[in-house]
Amino acid sequence: MPGALDGRGGEDFFSKAYALGFARVGVAPAGRPPYLEAFQEWIAEGRHGGMTWIERHRALRADPGTLLPGCRAVITLAFPYSSKKPATPDGFTMARYTRPRDPDYHRTLRDLCRDLAREVVLRYPGSRCRVCVDSAPVLERSFAWAAGIGFWGKNNMLIIPDLGSYFFLAEILTTAPLEFPRAQPMESLCGSCTRCLDACPTGALGSDHRFDARRCLSYLTIEHKGPLPLGTGDRMGDCFLGCDACQEVCPFNGESGTRDICLPTPDTFLEMDDTAFDAAYGSTALARAGIVKIRENIRAMERP
Repeated sequence: MPGALDGRGGEDFFSKAYALGFARVGVAPAGRPPYLEAFQEWIAEGRHGGMTWIERHRALRADPGTLLPGCRAVITLAFPYSSKKPATPDGFTMARYTRPRDPDYHRTLRDLCRDLAREVVLRYPGSRCRVCVDSAPVLERSFAWAAGIGFWGKNNMLIIPDLGSYFFLAEILTTAPLEFPRAQPMESLCGSCTRCLDACPTGALGSDHRFDARRCLSYLTIEHKGPLPLGTGDRMGDCFLGCDACQEVCPFNGESGTRDICLPTPDTFLEMDDTAFDAAYGSTALARAGIVKIRENIRAMERP
């Protein structure tokens, strides 16, 4: 897999990245990211829903040099998370990425990437780096694809053939004159499989990679402001924060049915005030949605 360096070559930087827990490291030249036009079309059609910050910063996504002047390369890193689904004792769940026992992944990955960025600056004195984790205006899947890390699945997730899609992406933008083999982006390995499209509870996934966030349960149960659309609770199954349906059925993710009983009952969340929630989950990924949103999601699932 040219360009998606696997750390076996003895390079200090890549060896350190793997020692820190990253599963893949790839490097792509800075510049106009692949699929920028498709992203701009997605915004123009309003399929990003109420995520207005994406629209506000879309110009920044056209060139990493707007985030780091003189940027020459984008180092992309994939950090795996558990395929076990966080669950309550009575069988309700959250999306796997939430990792309610762990600090928010933004903070964790940012700290790890800063360690690696220091390694780059040590190797290339005078160079500069900027760490980007999820919330920065970078088309991260585009650069990861360009770096040869994985292929673009029909569910719009980046998929690593022998790892699947349960991983976070992070980037280090750098002005360092890195020498790296030009990656060969992967062709899709989805073939005729449509499991993810068929499994989406709300029809948010369409053919030709068309995705409508306004219909996506992850968007609706985390980012959407205001009441949930009528009938959303009927489509949530047992998951009251996020949704992994399109990943759970993906053959590249293997067995996804194992659960980790690490959450209190839904009633506990319903009775929890802001102070108690902040004490228990204020430093985790659950804080993004917040206790008001979580309570709203649980109540939407309640059956008469």
